[in-house]
Amino acid sequence: MNHRVARNILWACLTAALAPTACAQGDTIPVHPYRIVHTYPHDPTAFTEGLFYEDGYLYESTGEFVGAGVRKVKLETGEIVQRRDTPAGYFGEGIIASGQRILQLSWQQGVGFIYDKASFKLIDQIRYPGEGWAMTRDANHIYMSDGTPVIRILDPQTFAQTGSIAVTANGEPLQQINELEWVKGKIYANVWQTARIAEIDPATGHVVGWIDMTKLVQAQTVGDPENDVLNGIAYDAGRDRLFVTGKRWRSVYEVKVGK
Repeated sequence: MNHRVARNILWACLTAALAPTACAQGDTIPVHPYRIVHTYPHDPTAFTEGLFYEDGYLYESTGEFVGAGVRKVKLETGEIVQRRDTPAGYFGEGIIASGQRILQLSWQQGVGFIYDKASFKLIDQIRYPGEGWAMTRDANHIYMSDGTPVIRILDPQTFAQTGSIAVTANGEPLQQINELEWVKGKIYANVWQTARIAEIDPATGHVVGWIDMTKLVQAQTVGDPENDVLNGIAYDAGRDRLFVTGKRWRSVYEVKVGK
């Protein structure tokens, strides 16, 4: 099979445009089953671009040029207990905490905003080349996506880029890498406008598993299939809980991956 055919089959599988048997022939990466453990309320006006869980709360970044912001949310009720608007004219994107600071990316403006985690006061800015899509982190690094197959590695103190990971699936570069989450030594990544989450080995950049959430996506009634897609992954490491949601979805889902 040549690379062009393999690439086309991979994208057709990601967007659920091929039958499972056809995908199995062109995609050798295992697909992990999952089940819904619990359903929590989610603000249906939230154009979710970034999500993480910390200290008992969900932290969420919302996008679009009007109404973008960062918020702290009670998981169990969906109540917004704290929020701040993104500076006017900026399209909000990914979000991550580093110590007592929160960093929020903007989409195409190359500017990131640093907020005090406790007060949400804007305290600084950073600049970066290209686009900003999403972030996650481990104990020593921040990982940033920009819509390309390359995940940037950032210093958690200075936010300067220190390295990168070239992501491939079946030997082909994986395009449209979006929202990220660090889960048990792997990077989970939404692939924009698809119903699949990629499980990425950060040591090699290889996609080592898929989580196919087609049925979950199809159950949503957001009304705008071009934009209101699966986007938002958060992990509670202390209780081993994985949460997923989407743009303007009415629910956050706690899911268990595996049999």
